[in-house]
Amino acid sequence: MSSTDKPDKPAIVPRSPAHWQSSLSHAFEKPSQLREFLALPGEETATSEHGFRLRVPREFAALIDKGAPRDPLLRQVWPLTDEGRAQPGFSADPVGDRAARRAPGVLRKYHGRALLMLTSACPIHCRYCFRRNYPHDAPLLTARAMEEALMAIRGDASISEVILSGGDPLMADDERLAALIARLDAIPQLRRLRIHSRMPLVIPARVTEELAALLQRSRLPATLVLHANHARELAPGVAAPLARLRSAGITLLNQSVLLRGVNDDGDALTALSERLFEHGVLPYYLHLLDRVAGAAHFEVEEAQARQLVADMRRRLPGYLVPRLVREIPGQASKTPI
Repeated sequence: MSSTDKPDKPAIVPRSPAHWQSSLSHAFEKPSQLREFLALPGEETATSEHGFRLRVPREFAALIDKGAPRDPLLRQVWPLTDEGRAQPGFSADPVGDRAARRAPGVLRKYHGRALLMLTSACPIHCRYCFRRNYPHDAPLLTARAMEEALMAIRGDASISEVILSGGDPLMADDERLAALIARLDAIPQLRRLRIHSRMPLVIPARVTEELAALLQRSRLPATLVLHANHARELAPGVAAPLARLRSAGITLLNQSVLLRGVNDDGDALTALSERLFEHGVLPYYLHLLDRVAGAAHFEVEEAQARQLVADMRRRLPGYLVPRLVREIPGQASKTPI
């Protein structure tokens, strides 16, 4: 069997409704509800959503320590009044997404790669998100927009890798993803498929057997890039879904954002790398904060970031130390720090 041949897999039988979709519908979307669930003291957690509403799946909320307003997982999702304070150098489009648009849903930033943004919707709203100013309730790409996107990818012979992004591409169900991946399989110059998703961590039930099967069935070797910022996000419930993906031959990587009050110390970063490896995931990138308006209170200075990574190098083998990078619009790649 050649490297591009894949064994036949059973056809996908859609489930209606899927358990993960039910989880989405029951996510916390009002600060008052999450405050009550977590027994948060009101005087220490003044909230203001500033146009970017709260969404926290109950599975993720269950990992947050109750009564702890400074919990590192809570800090990632809890809206603060700091978000309304304008800061110089922070903008609505800090990584140049608008300038990179080539077709509906298609961004071209780096040679050989194209981002295909299936949706702006996410299962969880991270307050530091560089796309926090996008319409996060937008539906999946329409059939017409998808045709234009695939035509643009097919017409550019330099593209060898498609990166499914968003929002979160796993907001699309298995049936929709299977149809899209079949279309990508038919584009001859493509060699790899990458998916960036937080879903396996925040709603682990999304990683169905059908999802693993459809990724395994593709002729395109698949990589799933997770987004965990703290070791506690890799709770016991994620072990089986990640093992399912590994068994299907999916490469698992992780990228983190360095966030003040979340993971800006050597112990937290070291624990994250160790926990990732226990789950068969390799640390990939540690990003300096993308300077999006509303997230300035998360920023960690570059000098401190360098010290933290140096500390990790002293404590960990090299393959568990993520690359410290910054994204600069117009550059040919992520910029190593």
